[in-house]
Amino acid sequence: MLILGIVGGEKSLDEGAATLWLNEYNHLASSVYNERVQASWNYYTNLTDHNQHLMVKAELVFSRFEQEAYRNASIFDWKKMNNETIKRLMKTISYMRLPEEEVKQTENLRNRITQVYSTAEVCGDGTDRCLLLEPDLQNKFAESKDWDELSRLWKGWRDETGRKMKSDYEAFVKLQNKAAKLNGFDDNGHRWRAKYETEDFPQLCEKLWNQVSPLYVQLHAYVKRQLKKTYADNIDGFPDGGHIPAHLLGNMWGQTWDNIFDLVVPFPDKQTVDVTSALQQQKYNATAIFRLSEDFFESLGLDPMPEAFWEHSMITRPTDREVVCHASAWDFYNQNDFRIKMCTEVTQESLLTVHHEMGHVHYFIMYKDQPVMFRRGANSGFHEALGDLISMSVVTPKHLQLIGLLEESPEDNETELNFLMKRALERLSFLPFGYLIDQWRWSVFSGETDIDSYNRKWWELRCKYQGISPPVSRSESDFDPGAKFHIPNNTPYIRYFISSVLQYQFQRELCNISGHTGPLHRCDIYGSKEAGTKLRNMLMLGQSKPWPDALEQLTGQREMDATAIIDYFRPLMEWLKEQNAGHDLSWEEECPHGSFTSGSNSLISTMFSLLLPVIYIVLL
Repeated sequence: MLILGIVGGEKSLDEGAATLWLNEYNHLASSVYNERVQASWNYYTNLTDHNQHLMVKAELVFSRFEQEAYRNASIFDWKKMNNETIKRLMKTISYMRLPEEEVKQTENLRNRITQVYSTAEVCGDGTDRCLLLEPDLQNKFAESKDWDELSRLWKGWRDETGRKMKSDYEAFVKLQNKAAKLNGFDDNGHRWRAKYETEDFPQLCEKLWNQVSPLYVQLHAYVKRQLKKTYADNIDGFPDGGHIPAHLLGNMWGQTWDNIFDLVVPFPDKQTVDVTSALQQQKYNATAIFRLSEDFFESLGLDPMPEAFWEHSMITRPTDREVVCHASAWDFYNQNDFRIKMCTEVTQESLLTVHHEMGHVHYFIMYKDQPVMFRRGANSGFHEALGDLISMSVVTPKHLQLIGLLEESPEDNETELNFLMKRALERLSFLPFGYLIDQWRWSVFSGETDIDSYNRKWWELRCKYQGISPPVSRSESDFDPGAKFHIPNNTPYIRYFISSVLQYQFQRELCNISGHTGPLHRCDIYGSKEAGTKLRNMLMLGQSKPWPDALEQLTGQREMDATAIIDYFRPLMEWLKEQNAGHDLSWEEECPHGSFTSGSNSLISTMFSLLLPVIYIVLL
């Protein structure tokens, strides 16, 4: 426990005493954070009641520690101090926690809804086997072109997840808001946005979206036409308002569309870059894929993984226990233990996911010598951008040929358009989804959207920004946001939208530094020590400086800019404009009529009303 030895009287302006206290805090925090993360790791890699109990217990210890740290920090008048590092650290530490009983309630609610999500199965397909999300349902959505099967599975997943957690989620939101208000925030959404240290953060996000939305509109229009050809027998299922039914996009949430590439490929007779078969033919396993990723980072001059990483990470799904398979990277705050939790498949998708998660770990390693409270990304988007930045090089035909997963690297225009289409389906299609999830949560936290309109608000945003609509009627008895991992797990999501902008901005600059010439989408920074040095210098800052300083360190710019996305996809943009000429590109912002019913019993009520005359006659 922290013991400061300063009580009573006026607040202290003694920067020397503040520095001594911060050093003590940092030493103790390393241990407390480590124990908290270890308990969470134990639970997420082995979903038992016992491990859940221990995780809640560790969270309570952490809460007590943070409460005491808050009381100690409040003794200093740190806002009036001259030392910017002291002020930045004190600001991060000065966060009041809820009373212990409410901390326990919060964690129990979070664990309960997360477990609902992580253990959900969809049954009732005429067999005795129920389907898990990973890999069963994911494979179904990637491979099936059966409208009715996809619709049933889409609805089934939401019945088994969101529907079972809605009331718990409302209670969880109230506790989150209470904690935020204790610290002077309007609500929890306000608290999340404050971490970006940008007063007009929502306006910044809207500006970035407006920079890229014209490209998304072109992609949406082309994909919709191609899907109508594939599902010609179900053409009545496409809404008149221009939306795409959400179950047709090759992904449970319609967030990325690369699994329908075969339906929309510009030039089917030309080569398509997908190395899944090569990985499998060459007998790759999870470890080999991770070693391949490690080699890329080392080629930039970054450090190899510590031995503890290989000893303690979970990189395949265990067969003896239930786990949370959702890929994630973990910092144990002891400067040598960093891990990844992932149920790796031998596919190109997993190859890119591994590079993404390894990017997080390299960020951990680079800022490990910062004080505990600075061991974070410059903002959350920076952390997510790093791995995706590396993936942009890995996925190029040039790099895949270099590492022996592609026989040749063709560069004719038609093959390149195929490549860019695949990348657009993976990355560009994600942008509105990444943008809208926290818009929904911000409105929930603020009270603008209450429990009686959770689902309606969710689909209003999806219809407006993504141009997609539910394949079956929804009601407020449903809770479709809960079908997405980051909602029950309470992980802020705008970071993924921000990262989608930053990764292209980073790539454009690092490609220039590495000496790349030619189109941005061909750039591979593998082996560039110059790019690696620039990257290392930025990563080492952690959160010790405001994010514009970190951005300037790497790119020379202090503002996020989405124009690099347009630069990357420029050849595809021109081709899409040609294909879409003369076609309507728009969709209605409002969801199609009939998307919502008044409640879960609406169908029963309708049937009952229709049967009333018959019942009356029989009774007579």
